[in-house]
Amino acid sequence: MCAVVLEVKNERLRLLTENNREVNLSVSRLSHACSQRVDLKMGRDHAVQALKEIGSRRRSLMTRVNIRELWEVLNSEEEWIDLETMAAFCFNSDTTSDHESAVIRAFFENRIYFKFNRDRFYPNSEDQVAQLRSQAEEIGQRNRLIEEGGGWLRQALASGACRDAADTPVVAETLRILQSYTLFGKDSDQYTLARAIIERAGANPEKSLFPLFVQMGIWDENENLDLQRLGVPLEFSDECLRYADRLRSSPPPFADTPLRRDLTHLPLLTIDGQATLDYDDALSIEDLGDRYRLGIHIADVGHYIQRDDPIDREAIDRGSSIYTADRKIPMIPAVLAEGLCSLRAGQLRPAISVMVTLGRSGGLLDYEIFASTVVVSRQLSYYEANLMADEDPAIRTLVFLAEAFRKKRLEDGALQITLPEINIWLDESGEITLSRVNRESPSRMMVAELMIMGNWLMADFLRRHRCPAVFRSQAEPRERLYRQNEGTLFQNWMQRKQISRFMLGCEAESHSGLGVDAYVTATSPIRKYFDMATQRQLRALLGLGTPCDRDQIAYILGRLETPMRTVSRVQYQRQRYWTLKYLEKKIGQKAEAIVLQKRRSGYLALITEYMLECQLPLSIGIDLKPEDLVRVTVQYVNARSDVLSVFIG
Repeated sequence: MCAVVLEVKNERLRLLTENNREVNLSVSRLSHACSQRVDLKMGRDHAVQALKEIGSRRRSLMTRVNIRELWEVLNSEEEWIDLETMAAFCFNSDTTSDHESAVIRAFFENRIYFKFNRDRFYPNSEDQVAQLRSQAEEIGQRNRLIEEGGGWLRQALASGACRDAADTPVVAETLRILQSYTLFGKDSDQYTLARAIIERAGANPEKSLFPLFVQMGIWDENENLDLQRLGVPLEFSDECLRYADRLRSSPPPFADTPLRRDLTHLPLLTIDGQATLDYDDALSIEDLGDRYRLGIHIADVGHYIQRDDPIDREAIDRGSSIYTADRKIPMIPAVLAEGLCSLRAGQLRPAISVMVTLGRSGGLLDYEIFASTVVVSRQLSYYEANLMADEDPAIRTLVFLAEAFRKKRLEDGALQITLPEINIWLDESGEITLSRVNRESPSRMMVAELMIMGNWLMADFLRRHRCPAVFRSQAEPRERLYRQNEGTLFQNWMQRKQISRFMLGCEAESHSGLGVDAYVTATSPIRKYFDMATQRQLRALLGLGTPCDRDQIAYILGRLETPMRTVSRVQYQRQRYWTLKYLEKKIGQKAEAIVLQKRRSGYLALITEYMLECQLPLSIGIDLKPEDLVRVTVQYVNARSDVLSVFIG
């Protein structure tokens, strides 16, 4: 804009602008100074009017400057062009300071074709012009998107919007940007643009965006945003599914090889949750008079899934199946997980069997591991097995042997943490059901202990053969709060905070938490890639493949770090979400809580009914200490925002 100098002082200027404002600027901020003067003696109003007329005249002249045409004529000149010469190029006549100012104004507005430095100009190269044009178009598109997208968002929040609105390019792009912002916040590559759209709409993103996506049918009310944030693969590729279907249609034979022993005469049973469809472990027991022969039979997934085949490549990307109250995301396609690889009742299946010889008191005498063919006779749920625990001879013996093995582990220093499990599921109408599961029921204890036994013996087998595998180890806890399995609920909960993180490595080391000198997990190859990888090492030792070397096992360990961290986070966060969602309908209800520790702002407590930690505010006149029992009232819950507020009383 135009201005007249009112005062010069120490290289700073006091100016009166054509908008009738006084400003202070350094001399370096001037883009053009001319010899033309404004008579200040005529008064301020006269000066402002004169400035407006000068400004209007220069803006009019500016419209006659065609910078692109100038560049087409001058772009071959590789030298700076002064202002006087450029003004002559633009107007082809005697030029005044008004013409010069108009040139500067025009070049200031359009910086695509020339560099300029006050009173001289240098043509950009063709490549530079192309790049600057592209940038200018992007800025223009961005500004249009902010304007139009912000306008649409304001209207949508005020009057509602349907999914069909997303069919227009601007709305679709706006929604994509806002979804990225909702998922990733400041980590979104669309953060700045999203904030500009939101500000243009005058919206509160924390309160308005997610409900809008739900209203438009883009997301469900209970959408699991972690799946999108963490990039969890929800579907299998066409190549993977086609490969799985070929395996299902033409499975490789397994029963006619001398490397497998026929165990179809043994009555195998599986014991799992009621909703289980993928059965990867089964048990058998034989009473041989002076000893028992226990069979731990694991589905031979490696017979069907080969290293680096299409299924294996997707399985390692997933790392593990994910189980939540509202969704199951399998590691391998269902036609294999729930069909060909699964130890389904009445179906002939390949297996890896750990056959354990135990004395009458349950002590280990010997074991062997070999490839086998098996048929499951009975498929039981934990509930059914518990009902039969006292009457069924096989289950009764399995429970006895599991108890003996646990006793031995505890004597060897195992740390038994016993906590109830909160089971959440949704019925057909979407109603949330929550129950506490006793993990120490006969059937659950028995399955857990015998799987630990199987994993320990498979680790021992691998170690004896000097075969690298995915071994698990754990150092001693920082502190032991109770002896063997005699701890209270409070002690068990706090003990869990004291245990050392388990470690994964290529060689066997002791696992203090389990009280064993070597440990792998290989009993869930349908559901966990670590187990499938370890099973392949076992198969190689049994003559059924080529083992991975140490470097290949190390690669698997590194490759699975991120997927396994993702699985843990998704399952933990979703369990917490559905627990809080359940509590949203319990506002005002009371529950029992155990004080865990005192903090500066209050107390940390455990609501025992839901095994959920919460913050207790400090109460006047109440001084609590760890392990105190209190009654709390649920005050406010918001599952989507991960907020739980309770008070004592």
